Amino acid sequence: MSNAKERKHAKKMRNQPTNVTLFSGFAANRGGKHHNGGGKPAQTQKQENILESHSGTSQQQETKVTHHSLSDPDVNEQSSSKVMFRKKGGWKAGPEGTSQEIPKYITASTFAQARAAEISAMLKAVTQKSSNSMVFQTLPRHMRRRAMSHNVKRLPRRLREIAQKEAEKAVHQKKEHSKNKCHKARRCHKNQVLEFNRRQKKNMWLETHIWHAKRFHMVKKWGYCLGERPTVKSHRACYRAMTNRCLLQDLSYYCCLELKGKEEEILKALSQMCSIETGLTFAAVHCLSGKRQGSLMLYRANQYPREMLGPVTFIWKSQRSPGDASESRQLWIWLHPTVKQEILEEIKAVCQCMEPIKSTVCTPDPLLTPPQEKSQTELPDEKIGKKRKHKDGGENAIPVKKFIGDATRDPQQPCSWVSPATGIVISDLTMEMNRYRLIGPLSHSVLTEALKAASVHTDGEDTETTPHCWWIETCRNPDNVSLHHRQEDFFELLRGITSPGEIPAGTILGLTVGDPRINLPHKRSKALPDPEKCQGKDFNSEEGICTRSWSCAQWKPLSDHTDDPDNEKARQLLLEGVPVECTHSFIWNQAICKSVTENKISDQDLNRMRSELLVPGSQLVLGPQESKIPILLIQQPGKVTGEDRRGWGSGWDVLLPKGWGMAFWIPFIYRGARVGGLKEGLVHSQYKRSPNIPGDFPDCPAGIRFAEEQAKNLLEKYKRRPPAKRPNYVKLGTLAPFCCPWVQLTQDWESRVQAQEESSVASSPSGEEGDTRRREVPCAATPEKTLKLSVNEPIEPEEAMDTECQGQAGTKRVGDQDAVENNGAATGRLCVIRERKLLKQLSAWCGPSSGGSRAARRAPGRGQQDLTRETYLSVLGHFPRGLVWVSLSLLRKGSPEPHTMICVPAKEDLLRLSQDRLYFGPQEPKHSDPFKSKVLKQKEKKKMEKRQRRGSAAPEGLAGEDPTAGHEALTLGLWAGPLPAVTSHCSRVLLGFVTQGDFSMAVGCGEALGFVSVTGLLDMLSRQPADDRGLVLLRPPASLQYRFARIAIEV
Repeated sequence: MSNAKERKHAKKMRNQPTNVTLFSGFAANRGGKHHNGGGKPAQTQKQENILESHSGTSQQQETKVTHHSLSDPDVNEQSSSKVMFRKKGGWKAGPEGTSQEIPKYITASTFAQARAAEISAMLKAVTQKSSNSMVFQTLPRHMRRRAMSHNVKRLPRRLREIAQKEAEKAVHQKKEHSKNKCHKARRCHKNQVLEFNRRQKKNMWLETHIWHAKRFHMVKKWGYCLGERPTVKSHRACYRAMTNRCLLQDLSYYCCLELKGKEEEILKALSQMCSIETGLTFAAVHCLSGKRQGSLMLYRANQYPREMLGPVTFIWKSQRSPGDASESRQLWIWLHPTVKQEILEEIKAVCQCMEPIKSTVCTPDPLLTPPQEKSQTELPDEKIGKKRKHKDGGENAIPVKKFIGDATRDPQQPCSWVSPATGIVISDLTMEMNRYRLIGPLSHSVLTEALKAASVHTDGEDTETTPHCWWIETCRNPDNVSLHHRQEDFFELLRGITSPGEIPAGTILGLTVGDPRINLPHKRSKALPDPEKCQGKDFNSEEGICTRSWSCAQWKPLSDHTDDPDNEKARQLLLEGVPVECTHSFIWNQAICKSVTENKISDQDLNRMRSELLVPGSQLVLGPQESKIPILLIQQPGKVTGEDRRGWGSGWDVLLPKGWGMAFWIPFIYRGARVGGLKEGLVHSQYKRSPNIPGDFPDCPAGIRFAEEQAKNLLEKYKRRPPAKRPNYVKLGTLAPFCCPWVQLTQDWESRVQAQEESSVASSPSGEEGDTRRREVPCAATPEKTLKLSVNEPIEPEEAMDTECQGQAGTKRVGDQDAVENNGAATGRLCVIRERKLLKQLSAWCGPSSGGSRAARRAPGRGQQDLTRETYLSVLGHFPRGLVWVSLSLLRKGSPEPHTMICVPAKEDLLRLSQDRLYFGPQEPKHSDPFKSKVLKQKEKKKMEKRQRRGSAAPEGLAGEDPTAGHEALTLGLWAGPLPAVTSHCSRVLLGFVTQGDFSMAVGCGEALGFVSVTGLLDMLSRQPADDRGLVLLRPPASLQYRFARIAIEV
């Protein structure tokens, strides 16, 4: 208690004035010199004797005395001394409350001055507030009243005067706001463009970023700041928009690579990175002419089917003079930002374009921060405190950069590369164009309502005064005017089409349109097809939805509405697409795109022109001053695999020059388009049953990075929850709840099949053993034997179109053989099967051989082989560690989720299902947790170390942490250390994993997409009965319940 009382007394004494003499106790060092009064030795010695006489037993009582002297020597002579003792009741004066010797005389002026200082200090302490709180905030809570800060009469009378002064002081201190600016304008930065550029140093913004940031949950991905999902509940609304209306997405973050050069040189270089076995290549006839958009998978040079780089789409610029191979061609390759770097480096390697073009090095000006900006705009002769208007510096003014560049490229790196040997020039056009995607049956109606073809100007216009002189020069050529009218006619035909799925896949239409902001409606409306031009009667104009089947091109013959000569263009559009000459667009010309971007009329000037109209609300006519924007329309085919819902999710992609993003974005929304984000794009690919980049490409470097990042995020989220509120995956039998161990899965299946073959060889006679060994030899050492699975299968029309690559396919295949032989064997690294013939064969094997299903009826007519041992071993010889993309549909209730396990059902499961069709599925028995005791021991060890660190000194505590620093911390509920055999860990053999899964509103049941081991798939199909072939079991990571599902491979 003594220490507490000392601290309390010290706290009381700390606020005393420095010129006040006080005694707080005895001095600790009695032998020291104490000057009192005038510092007379006799007086000091006498005082010390008195202290010793009154102290008694000084060893038993701890007494202290402190003598303070005034700074003025005259005051020291008259100062009074008083002995303070510390007793049980507190600090008291002397042992009996008596003071010591009083000075004989004092100086009145000096004494009064000292007392005046004490009084002023006391008054200051009383009147000055010790906190920043107001008077009404110092009252007890039971005495406070509402609106006490505004009405002084609600306070007690003794505090009203102080409160009135505080209120008057607050009024004078209030800052006077500018009356010519609203609250929103006062909050804005002085130069918003500079401020926005500063905030884009790490993650680039799209041109629609501000619009998205107000309405979407934003995420930072792939170097961009993108909208993930709307802030409102819109999952079902977005699905209805994709199905019946129109959904709008901003895909401007996609990267574009441009290749210029001779056609034969470009095809020769790029043929090394693709294979005709996976589908059409860069040399497809319709794509090469510029009539269609193509899509394919790119691999490292001569490494097919392994070392996949990623999926791409490509567009060839149409030729002015068809058949001229010496003419320089342009090729645009569109790809996802996650796969850009690997593909760009590989294309540079195969094209031998390693020499950068110095004139295209991207060196953006340093972005000004707000302090730097302020220092540049300030002038020395202006008075501080007054508003300054921004003064233009004329020619010496620093231009404000509105577009920084590409977020996937270092700004100091070059944008173009040239090859001295081949003459090919590679340019990076990322962020040089905007790309919007409209999905749904009303997407072309939105386009035709929002966009109008540009008006043609005659020779009478002055090209010098018009900012769009390129368009006037174009209109002087009659051929260009005729082509523009043809493009306009085909564009107007889109108004009467019920669905974009009726048009051939990948159709391209070039067009030059006027400023869409001029035709902006006053209210948001819904664009509908023209009932007179609609080809069918299945459109409900009242509800604004299309009720026609998605396979309407095959549902109704075109002879009913194309016999009329007026519908000849409509017939050509539906059957053949747009003619080659109508695919021409000025967006391929970078100089014209730059001119269009620089000469854009600002929204402020456009609104000013509207305000000056004689009749408010009338149409604004700009004439030659109106901007002319070249665009490119690309049809997206939607769902192209499987037998059901063909054409679902089809739509249009719109390519625009940069700087015109918001000018087209708002008109699309005002015509009834609903905006979706990354989540809606994932749902769109899931309902199309197509893989989504990058999560559904496990053999791609981007897919591997995505899986690692996703596993890290899920693990952090799992550890944030308390142990009692998270599932114990060890007891549930889930080895990898946050990732899919594809490599270990394929290795386990390969070793599993080899063990089965060895056991069958050991139990077979000697003659059969030799035959079996002869069958096994090609599986591992002879990849040059091509699969002869469907020799009688007719060649598809789209494969026949790829005539340019037929001669190159053989040489490329030989190169693949050499590469595989150099690697040692075909059993190399992980790969996903994308060979179309093999996928068709696997798709036929997955369906039941009997029954009324469409797949079962059509399987015999395809010329496919039966699943025999020879074909089985032939597939395993080429793809021993292969994965295949599958779709799964649950038979009954259940909603699959990512990382759900796909397992092989046992014989008793199929038997019980045949007896009871309402049978859900088996249950996994609960597993034991061998790591629980280790986790508890680890926790106890940490507690002991923590206690030791608390008790020991700091150096000892630091030394005690070193032994445990190297050990990996165990997490309760997760498998520690290397994983055991993943296929046989549970009661049902593991076949693969789900990458996308949820309840599908398109089919009304749970659907999932994922990968399975092709070795395990063939082993399962060979063992299952013919009627139950293709049945699998699904089990989520946090559940013990298996559920039946049917597996399908759609090609």
